[in-house]
Amino acid sequence: MNLRIAFLSVVTVFAAEAAKADPWDRYGEMNFEGRYIIAASDADMVASAYVDGDLGPREGSDRLSVIELGGDPRDWRAASIEVSNSVAGPPAVIDVTADGRYAVVIETWTPRPEGDGPHRFSDLGQGSKISVVDLTEPSAPAVTQTVETPERPDAVRISPSGDLVAVTFHPRGGGAETPLAIYRFEGGQLGEVVTPPIPEWNAADDRLIDIDWHPTEPVLAMINETGANLRFALVSDDLSVEVLGNIVDVERAPFRVEFTPDGRHVVVNGLYWGPDIAGRWIEAPRGSVLTVRMNAHADGDKVRHALVSRVATGVSPEGLAVSPNGRWVATMNLERSYLPYDDDRITWFSSITLAALDQETGSLRHVGDFNYDGILPEAAVFDNSGSYLAVVNFDHFNDRRAGGAVDFWRIDSDPLAPDNVQLVRTEHSVPVARGAHSVVIAR
Repeated sequence: MNLRIAFLSVVTVFAAEAAKADPWDRYGEMNFEGRYIIAASDADMVASAYVDGDLGPREGSDRLSVIELGGDPRDWRAASIEVSNSVAGPPAVIDVTADGRYAVVIETWTPRPEGDGPHRFSDLGQGSKISVVDLTEPSAPAVTQTVETPERPDAVRISPSGDLVAVTFHPRGGGAETPLAIYRFEGGQLGEVVTPPIPEWNAADDRLIDIDWHPTEPVLAMINETGANLRFALVSDDLSVEVLGNIVDVERAPFRVEFTPDGRHVVVNGLYWGPDIAGRWIEAPRGSVLTVRMNAHADGDKVRHALVSRVATGVSPEGLAVSPNGRWVATMNLERSYLPYDDDRITWFSSITLAALDQETGSLRHVGDFNYDGILPEAAVFDNSGSYLAVVNFDHFNDRRAGGAVDFWRIDSDPLAPDNVQLVRTEHSVPVARGAHSVVIAR
C-alpha cells in the first residue's frame, strides 16, 4: 500500500474516533431512557387567564405531542395530532398503557369559540369527551375512538394491566352519577362503563381530584381535594368499589397522588389553596409533599394506613413525579409565574422541588428548590433510570419564542461531595404547542 494513502487512512479513522468522543462536546450525551414522551397542550388560553379571565390570543389548536427518544437528543422532534384537552384542572388529562400502544385523553373544558374574540374563560364549556390515540407509529399518532362522558372529567388513569380506564369527575360537572367511572378497555377500544358508588362519599361537595392504580393489586388510591383526605379502595371484578381501612387526613388542597414503585406507599402533594387565600391560590404559601404507608398495621380485622413523612415545596406544587427506581420525588411549582406581567406579585421564575425518598420506610428528605425561567410548569416524568426529568413548560417569558416546550433536567452531584445533589436544567428542549400541561412516558 502506498505510504501516503496508508497515512491518510489512519488519520481519517483517528479523526472519526476523536469526533465520537470529543471531550469538549458533552451536549449530545444525555442518556434519557424510555421509548417516547407524550404531552398534552391547551392552545385556548394564556397562563394569566387564571387571574384576569382573558384567554388572550389563540395559538393553533389543542395538541397531543409525541417525542420519540433514543439517538442523539439534538435530533428529537415532536409529532402531534389535534386532541381536545384543557389546562384548567389537575395535570392528569392523559395516560398511556404500559405497553405504550395507546394513550387516553380527557377533555375537561371545550375549545374556545371560533373567531377573533376577545374571548373570556367564561366562554369555555365543560368538556365531555374521552379520546383514544393509537401510538403504534409514534411519528404518526392517530385518534381511533372518541366517546361522550358526563361533563367535566378531572383525571384519567389506566390500570397496569391495561384493561381498565378510571376517570374522575368534578362535582360541579353535569351528568355524573358518582365521581368515578371505570371503563373496560380492550383492543384499543373503550367499552363497558361502570359508575360505582364510593362508600361514605359526599357527592355534593367532595372532589375526587386524582386517583392512582396500585402497581400489582386492583386497588385505587383516591384523594379528596375539598376534604383533604386519602382513601384506598379495592376494585372488584364487577367494578364495584370497597374502601379499605381508614381514611387518612392529608394536607390542604391535595392535587395529585402517585404510588411508589413497590406499592407500599403513596405520595401526595398539598397546594394550600382555598377561599381564605388572597386570590384563592395567587398568594398561597409554600406547599408540601408527603407520604402515606398503605397497610401500615393491623387494627383487629382491619388494616390501618398511616401518614409517614413530609417536606416543604415551592409555591403551588401542581405537578408530582416519582422516579421508577423509588429514589426521588419531584414537584413542579408554579410559584406566581402565571400572573399578568403588570401584576406586582408576579415571580419571573418557576421552580422544581426535589426530595430523596426511602422507598422502604417512606421517609422523605428535602434536597432543594431549583428555580428557572419558565411559566406554569404543571407536570414532569422521570426517565427509566431515574436520573433525568422531562418537564413541560406552558409558555416562555420571551414572547418572541412561540409555543411551549418539554425541557430536560438531570440529577447530578459533586464527585468530591456526593451529598451535594443538584437538579440541573440541560440545554435540551423540544418545542411543542403552547399550553403544555400534562405529560406521561412510554417506558
